[in-house]
Amino acid sequence: MTKRLAYQRSVDQTYQAFDTTAQGLSAAVATQRLDQHGRNALNQQKKTSLLQRFISQFKDFMIIVLLVAALVAALTGEVVDAVIILLVVLLNAVFGVFQEAKAEEAINALKEMAAPNATVRRDGQVMTVKSDELVVGDVVLLEAGDVVPADLRLVEVAGLKVEESALTGESIPVEKTSETLATADLGIGDRTNLAFMNSNVTYGRAVGVVVATGMQTEVGRIAGMLEAADETTTPLQANLTQLGKALTILILIIAAIVFGLGLWRGTANVIDMLLTAISLAVAAIPEGLPAIVTITLALGTQRMAKRHALVRKLPAVETLGSTDIIASDKTGTLTQNKMTVEQVYQNGQLSPAGEPAMAPDDPLARVMILSNDTQRLADGTLAGDPTETALVQYQLDRDFPVDQTLSDLPRVAEIPFDSERKLMTTIHPLADGRYLVAVKGAPDELLKRVTQVDLAGQVTPLTATARQHVLDVNHQLATQAIRVLAFAYRIVATVPDQPTTENTEQALTFAGLVGMIDPERPEVAQAVAEAQEAGIRPIMITGDHRDTAAAIATRLGIIDAGEAQAVLTGAELDAMDDRTFQRQVTQYAVYARVAPEHKVRIVNAWQKQGKVVAMTGDGVNDAPALKAADIGIGMGITGTEVAKGASDMVLADDNFATIVVAVEEGRKVFANIQKAIQYLLSANLGEVLTLFMMTMLGWQILAPVHILWINLVTDTLPAIALGIEPLEQNLMKRPPRGRQSNFFSGGVLGGIIYQGLLEGLLTLGVYWFAITYPVHASASLAHADALTMAFATLGIIQLFHAFNSKSIHGSLFKIGIWRNKFFNWAILIAFLLLAVTILVPGLNGLFHVTHLDAYQWGIVALAGILMVVIVEIVKFFQRRVLSQVNTR
Repeated sequence: MTKRLAYQRSVDQTYQAFDTTAQGLSAAVATQRLDQHGRNALNQQKKTSLLQRFISQFKDFMIIVLLVAALVAALTGEVVDAVIILLVVLLNAVFGVFQEAKAEEAINALKEMAAPNATVRRDGQVMTVKSDELVVGDVVLLEAGDVVPADLRLVEVAGLKVEESALTGESIPVEKTSETLATADLGIGDRTNLAFMNSNVTYGRAVGVVVATGMQTEVGRIAGMLEAADETTTPLQANLTQLGKALTILILIIAAIVFGLGLWRGTANVIDMLLTAISLAVAAIPEGLPAIVTITLALGTQRMAKRHALVRKLPAVETLGSTDIIASDKTGTLTQNKMTVEQVYQNGQLSPAGEPAMAPDDPLARVMILSNDTQRLADGTLAGDPTETALVQYQLDRDFPVDQTLSDLPRVAEIPFDSERKLMTTIHPLADGRYLVAVKGAPDELLKRVTQVDLAGQVTPLTATARQHVLDVNHQLATQAIRVLAFAYRIVATVPDQPTTENTEQALTFAGLVGMIDPERPEVAQAVAEAQEAGIRPIMITGDHRDTAAAIATRLGIIDAGEAQAVLTGAELDAMDDRTFQRQVTQYAVYARVAPEHKVRIVNAWQKQGKVVAMTGDGVNDAPALKAADIGIGMGITGTEVAKGASDMVLADDNFATIVVAVEEGRKVFANIQKAIQYLLSANLGEVLTLFMMTMLGWQILAPVHILWINLVTDTLPAIALGIEPLEQNLMKRPPRGRQSNFFSGGVLGGIIYQGLLEGLLTLGVYWFAITYPVHASASLAHADALTMAFATLGIIQLFHAFNSKSIHGSLFKIGIWRNKFFNWAILIAFLLLAVTILVPGLNGLFHVTHLDAYQWGIVALAGILMVVIVEIVKFFQRRVLSQVNTR
């Protein structure tokens, strides 16, 4: 019988299977098994050296293109440009190394969660050993406050509750048993006779036999999944690689054509044409693009941090903008991760929890406080079982005298909770010498012991009709995924020497029911609606039961009321093969009672549908899916270090609504990068066309210094400024662009082509006009003026075109010309840097330009204005076509 079926073994079979006894292993056998099977520890993640990380940064295709560009620039004698390109590449590499070094190592974080020591029974003696020295067959003793040191089959249980939310996602501690479970293929959360490594004991005590250690435990399996998971390539990384390849091919084709045609015309020798072809290649490469992308992403991370979304990996900023699916864990993300009283049934009436406070002598209030093990710490916070602390907090919020009640009615005896009778009873002395027996527990079990009911202080017999009404209310609340506890009391003259259920928990008076739930966050329903409006589909993945998950999902608007077919359990998922599930995955919006491998299957199935998937989570059980998703989102407050380490982004406030905010920021980042790319590539195309046509027409060609200075001035500050443009209207009402889109989608490629051609034609037109209608009679001066005007026009047209690039299709005059202050300063500084080369004496010779008069500057300015006017006209017709397409 395998370890996965350990819960199906009886206690005797467990001892036999692992060759041990209730007295534990002998020290010799334990040592032998430790040598044979290794330590009870998780594998350490392989470390990557700083040098390896640095070298890996240069494997990116775009970086290789830039390195080639630096070499080309150096060969043409433009050492300054080569140095600038190399600096960009080095800064990009250093930033990448910094981001990787900052990331926590998820598997090592898992290891740090382990308990340092364990209490075991060896050779019949109880002793403490290091947890990594545990072996299968060891008998381990557990009590409240312990971290479970290995996977255990529980053989003795006394009111044990174990908090497993980090592993299973279930929000409340699980009641454990030593009974054999006969059902095959139970999910982790239903294996109630097992205790799992790294979970926390919150109540009671137990004895268990170690059935798995180290990488063989459930946590170890998760560590193995993390180890085996491949890093996903973000849409941004894929798009940049695609762009780099396309540019390289284009550059090589252009350079080869110019070189071949030049030789065929016979206007220049091989060396001159080679230098011309290389100059064209330099003009075509947007060497500032990686820096602009990095800066835009970095600025996006700063804005997101202010809105509680902490980005650990830069490309994740943009990935959010392309998200189609947000797969969210329920507990702590969609809900508040704290049990809260929601409904109270008292005096025959069901009321919402917001009703007025109960009187100090109210029997229901007293039992809620007294039959309760909650501890109030010095700082005022409550410690204990979440269900019990919720009862106390409910009364504290209504200024009920909790401390006074506990002081006036001290506990003198008790019958602890156990999973068989499902009740807890405490006994307290009253002022008249009698004793109050306070009982709470499962409604069906408690009602078996009730004979009377308290109705506003009047105690009357509990009729069959009244009993059924209580059961109906219990059922009504249970169908809403509300956890219900029943409360009763009894006044007795004396306290039995040994209180038992037979002599104490009988002839009780019913006081009321309390319904509790881990409530949804108040802002999440609106965030879900906003995500759906943006074309994003939220789905819930949780370890909780089907009814609980469906109820919360309905309240949040993830599914409609009664939409049971949209809920799938882990057991039902196990019954499907991957092909069937991938075909049907779009039918489901809620996944309940799932295991870690289920979450990975869900993410993979959506990805195979071509969707970009964001996955949120806070527990160890979420880590493999967080790593497999296109963007993993960890929880900053309740999240384990393991979940954070596997994530690309961490929510500082654990709030689903913050994800929608981050998606908005991601969309803005992509839109702005797209604007910068359109601006840069259309400008570079204009430069290439200008040089190409000048070469073909036999005109005096712009010098490399002209092209490089224009690139330096116009490709930096204005392009960076486009990266911080404000959010365009209706951006969050557009559907996600999805995995198949790229930087050239949405009309950008067409814009690059026609705008680049327009820039080149306007520049060539100014050159032709200056030659045809010269200001100076001298041919040499006329050519010098024409070349200077072409240089100024090419630069100024690009600055005017930066205004066009503020929106792909929107009118410049509607989106606002001056909204972006940084952009305004960038354009002004770029213009001054361009103008000084012509206006400042002494720089003319360095840049091979001449002074221009007002008339010549007017021609240059007119070309720039025409660039804006013509593009605005094209955009006008584009918007009309798009609106007609959208209305069909």
